[in-house]
Amino acid sequence: MEVVFLEEQMQKLKTGTTTVGIICKDGVVLAAEKKATLGYLVASKDDVKIVQVMPHIGMTQAGAVGDIQALVRYLKAEAALYELREGRKISVNAAATLLANIMYGGRWFPYLVQIILAGYDDKGPQLFILHPDGSKLEEKKFFSTGSGSPMAFGVLEVLYKDGITIEEGKQIAVKAVKAAVERDIASGGKGIDVAVIDKNGFRMLSEEEIQKMLKAN
Repeated sequence: MEVVFLEEQMQKLKTGTTTVGIICKDGVVLAAEKKATLGYLVASKDDVKIVQVMPHIGMTQAGAVGDIQALVRYLKAEAALYELREGRKISVNAAATLLANIMYGGRWFPYLVQIILAGYDDKGPQLFILHPDGSKLEEKKFFSTGSGSPMAFGVLEVLYKDGITIEEGKQIAVKAVKAAVERDIASGGKGIDVAVIDKNGFRMLSEEEIQKMLKAN
């Protein structure tokens, strides 16, 4: 009964998205397209699906927008409280565990989302995948979420190599999202967003940087 209910709700509220996360030797790259849909209506062509949670942590968003926004608010608040209470920034693993616990607590009325949470701390670059049932899985290479993920995975499987740099990761991420936009009807919008998280923290790439990579591809 629970599985059937979850599957039915996911079908009703399924939205189109393509997000990508890539582990590099010197950091993490996140990328996403910009289309937000409301059924068969394109609700936005300029939706930002990459969010900075803390100066060293970011996450991508795929799923029901209201659920995603609520989870972002919860996680930002709890991470800030942790820093005030402990006198140090929250680790990437702890932030992922915290978010997984929040999602697990709502498993009877699940948050209909799939999230990539990534960051950089004293353990280096890390990437975690979180699902509506509250599960948390660490990925050592790359991952993609959303309706365009099958196309993105095809590019990632071919181009990814262990030990790539952030510069190489950015190029691969853009190629993966671009492939999804070209073939997935629910992915698109006005361009692609790309973020880098390394020892210097979280940074969104400028439009000029992204356009330069798109032209090169």
